[in-house]
Amino acid sequence: MTIGDQIAGLARGPADVLEFLRRAGLDPDAVDLSDPVLIEWRGGGTGEWGLEAGG
Repeated sequence: MTIGDQIAGLARGPADVLEFLRRAGLDPDAVDLSDPVLIEWRGGGTGEWGLEAGG
C-alpha cells in the first residue's frame, strides 16, 4: 500500500488498510474504503483479498 508517494506496507485485509491510514493521520472511523476519491484500488477492491490474506 502506498500513501501519496510513500510505501506504507503490505495490507492483508481491510483492517491493515485502516491502520495504515490511521498512521498517516486519518481517522479510520471516518474513512469509507469504497471512496474512489480517497482510495485507488489496483487488482481488486474492498471485498477481494487473496488466499495469502486468509480469505
